[in-house]
Amino acid sequence: MGSWRSVKAKVLLAALRKIGWREKRQTGSHRILERDGWPDYVFAFHDGVEVGPVALQRVSKGTGLRPEDL
Repeated sequence: MGSWRSVKAKVLLAALRKIGWREKRQTGSHRILERDGWPDYVFAFHDGVEVGPVALQRVSKGTGLRPEDL
């Protein structure tokens, strides 16, 4: 957990797009992301929100994101 740093949700979403995630659809603030070989992932952060290390670690388990991707 020590290698994760807090980032804005906008930066996190950009990093996910960079590793191959695409927005499938959006309902309110919930974005459904898709990537080949992975189950769909619900991204439920507003762009300006600061996402902390614990939440980032949780996101990484569902998306394959690594600290160096940020």
